[in-house]
Amino acid sequence: MEVNQSRDQYGKQAIQLLLTNVSGSSLTVAGAQLASPLFQGDMLGEPAGGSLELPPNQPKSLPVRLPSPVCQGQTAGQQPTARVRYSEPGQAGLRETEPVAADPFRVLERNNAELCLASDAAAVADILLDPRLEAAADGSTAVVRLVITPKGTSTASNDAAGRPLTIGSIDGTTLIAEPAEEPWPRDVRIVQGAGRSELRLRIRPARCDPHAIAEDKVGTLLPLHVSVGGRTGLLKIPAGTTLRAQIYDFVAAACARG
Repeated sequence: MEVNQSRDQYGKQAIQLLLTNVSGSSLTVAGAQLASPLFQGDMLGEPAGGSLELPPNQPKSLPVRLPSPVCQGQTAGQQPTARVRYSEPGQAGLRETEPVAADPFRVLERNNAELCLASDAAAVADILLDPRLEAAADGSTAVVRLVITPKGTSTASNDAAGRPLTIGSIDGTTLIAEPAEEPWPRDVRIVQGAGRSELRLRIRPARCDPHAIAEDKVGTLLPLHVSVGGRTGLLKIPAGTTLRAQIYDFVAAACARG
């Protein structure tokens, strides 16, 4: 078993378990589960339709929803454990095996860090993208707004509450970038109890090749470099359905104009 994550699962608190049958004969997988000290509870992979046919040496994946992360006291470097329930042709009942669960790309560690950072940030402020996009008159650029709503000082929920949150910088994506003449804000400090604010981010298309929109998976996830409560990392703010569609339309129209 191998832990992996597809691009379209980024920002969705989901991963996949890649299963490879090395038995030499076809197996039918009824389910799989993964346990890690980085997360609360087991991660369950249940095949659509109740079963997954697994021919020899033909890897197939099961999608898995990540549970809440463990953000305090986890054991770094401890390997996850796995169980797979399966049946063999001509054999009654289910069998169980405990394969080695490899995580070569540190998917669990990365997701734990991102989710714990997001939890600490959410204790200080709600950060989201406004659903409206403002296109410039010539259509070459547009403005998206990052809306920041600090929590009240009485809503402390974890160790990060009461500490400042700093947005050090904002990255572009595969679809949008900052214009050189209007760079995005840096070193924005946010504290609980402050008033609501907006960061106006002027955007331009980052690329105009034919596959930019058709193959997009993460182009509308805005990466913020943040620090809060002793943690530092990327906080990815997703565009909602309405804004995502507007960004696609803007990029397509701006690229068509050249």
